[in-house]
Amino acid sequence: MYCLTTTNLSHQFSDNENVLNDINLQVIEGSIYGFLGPNAAGKTTTLKLLLGLLKRQQGEISIFGKPFEGNRVSILKNIGSLIESPSIYGHLTAQENLDLLQKIYQCPKARIQEVLNLVGLPGTGKKKAGQFSLGMKQRLSIAIALLHNPALLILDEPTNGLDPNGMIEIRELLSKLNHEKGITIIISSHLLAEIEKLVTHIGVINKGKMVFQGTLDELRNKQKELLFIAFETNDNDRAIKILSNENIHPKKEGTKLLIPSVSKNEIANIIQQFVHNNIEVYEASPIRNDLEAIFMNLIKN
Repeated sequence: MYCLTTTNLSHQFSDNENVLNDINLQVIEGSIYGFLGPNAAGKTTTLKLLLGLLKRQQGEISIFGKPFEGNRVSILKNIGSLIESPSIYGHLTAQENLDLLQKIYQCPKARIQEVLNLVGLPGTGKKKAGQFSLGMKQRLSIAIALLHNPALLILDEPTNGLDPNGMIEIRELLSKLNHEKGITIIISSHLLAEIEKLVTHIGVINKGKMVFQGTLDELRNKQKELLFIAFETNDNDRAIKILSNENIHPKKEGTKLLIPSVSKNEIANIIQQFVHNNIEVYEASPIRNDLEAIFMNLIKN
């Protein structure tokens, strides 16, 4: 069952600027959906449309099985969000920030300590939020988003500006929320490596268009594609001449020669020719796609 879907969602900021073109998101309930793309790809615009922060121009949005149009208030009561940057009062403590919103959400007061414990901020005391590290501010913002016990969490670049340890802490927190609380999470990022250890599903957007959507395993299956065979010999210059005679044109990469993927029989034939010409073969190994290369290829194409 889908927690959230969009159908042909499109948006313009001016007559000559198509920011989004027919975006069709499919976010499965209980999943962690990584919404990936380079800066200015349309990620934040999409998330703002999902939250009603921008007026929908074209296409449909459905959340919790209901159209957003006409059900906005009831839907938003079950969504927590962090868009662009933490929205906190710097002159107030973590407790005081949450006190204000607890009154707005009209949720139990005990929920404040629950979410502070959940995000790892149980003992900040009288320290003002403005004195928090960036990682602590992000945690407090997530606590605010969780205060009313939402079923869906939408986070826009929540690890932006964090050091590697801060990224790991946020990743572990989100994984815990998903596994223990069953919260569906949509998390945007421009870095695949940052969230590939967290997400179950991925959507890739570039220049306002979806270029991939599916499970992380489906994206990883592209890693099985063999790109090159790498040879390392004691005489690469002579090896290049032999390969050229076979109409194979290798490229040099450090101490190795890379040729386009060929069959096992062709590899065996190449090695035999090297040995026949007294060229020692130190290595013959396959080079396959890695996830980062796949991601970059999707964006470039």
